[in-house]
Amino acid sequence: MGFTMTKAANRRTVIKGALAAGVGLALPTRAFAQASSLTPRDRAVLDVAKREVERAGSALWHKDMAAIADFGVHSANPRFHFANLETGTVRSFLVAHGMGSDPEHDGFLNTFSNVEGSNATSRGAFITYEWYKGKYGTSIRLGGLDPENSNALPRYIVAHAAEYATREHVARWGKLGRSNGCFAMDPADFREALWNISGGRLIYSDKLGLG
Repeated sequence: MGFTMTKAANRRTVIKGALAAGVGLALPTRAFAQASSLTPRDRAVLDVAKREVERAGSALWHKDMAAIADFGVHSANPRFHFANLETGTVRSFLVAHGMGSDPEHDGFLNTFSNVEGSNATSRGAFITYEWYKGKYGTSIRLGGLDPENSNALPRYIVAHAAEYATREHVARWGKLGRSNGCFAMDPADFREALWNISGGRLIYSDKLGLG
């Protein structure tokens, strides 16, 4: 009797194991389908984010999220990409560049600068610090990690919300307004920055032209 029951139990175990294996075999297909839903641009954003987080190394406090500002794209387009390196997903938002980088005010960033008083956007990796209350309300203080943006703190280069960085501004003027070199976002979106990229995370700024 005991032997018969053992055989039956073993058979049930084998069947359960086979079912579990079948489920396991199905999982990679679903995972692959999710990964393949990313656009080529999103994959490129994730690649840049991984590269720059690795380059920044121990300077960062958190490495789960990174923001990539692609100033090779016109300001009317979402070009501030929040890359979640844990889930492999990307969300994209509008962001303004500095007036010193776009003196013609045509919506395209022409030059970067790290010079105080230039009112220009800087290239390079930034670390996000704490929130503080400033001219534009709650803002995120930034520090420059590269020679090209080493003056971020003395220049008061921060991330903040601004009415000139809204969808409505684009609809009316075909472009965003310009900052003094800060990463200015639509107030409707800025909460995403406060919760997702503050507190020791990376912002990387460059003319990437990813689309």
